Amino acid sequence: MKQAMIFAAGLGTRLKPLTDTMPKALVPVAGQPLLWHVIMKLKSAGYERIVVNVHHFADQIIDYLCANDNFGLDIRISDEREQLLETGGGIKKALPLFNPTEPILIHNVDILSNLNLNAIPIDAPLLVVSERKTKRYLQFDDTMRLVGWKNLETGEVKGREGRPLAFSGIHLFHPSLSPLLADWPDRFPIMDFYLKACADHLIRGYEAHDLRLMDVGKLDTLDEAETFINNI
Repeated sequence: MKQAMIFAAGLGTRLKPLTDTMPKALVPVAGQPLLWHVIMKLKSAGYERIVVNVHHFADQIIDYLCANDNFGLDIRISDEREQLLETGGGIKKALPLFNPTEPILIHNVDILSNLNLNAIPIDAPLLVVSERKTKRYLQFDDTMRLVGWKNLETGEVKGREGRPLAFSGIHLFHPSLSPLLADWPDRFPIMDFYLKACADHLIRGYEAHDLRLMDVGKLDTLDEAETFINNI
């Protein structure tokens, strides 16, 4: 069974005032909520089990999924209403909802792209990356193994430098890494985990060539997002 997790628990502060009354996941783009677009992309790629984490206006997301009969999928809720756990803590809390022997595709709810999900290798932990301009870059060696991270604005480096590629917000969490989560707190960023784990464990980058990707994180991107969706 192909399984995935959608990060939908964020506060969506950059989309205020829309997110004063609704979760970011239900902000409409091209007539449908962001969550719908991601679920449909996963469903068309053959994903059958999807875990959605919730925090901000959690009941609205749960009601939306129920009203649509979970779109014919095995959709489960990871409830973070008591505490927002960030990306790493969110995965750690959600793990019991998954088949522990299968990899988990992680997808941010506010990411739209033309990425072919079925082209992603699933034999090892993997981060989908591409050549595009950003302020923070993951660093890879000649074999596309993750070796570090760099913030161009501050000059901060974690790990070591290599080939800089931009992270897409889409990655594959592999069951080989699950035991390592036991040493981490309830709340932490998943990228901190990857950057520490990559010193001793293989975490690869998957360079998506000709990737068209849009982060729908701000009000001024909503109109652009509709055009983007129509074009892909």
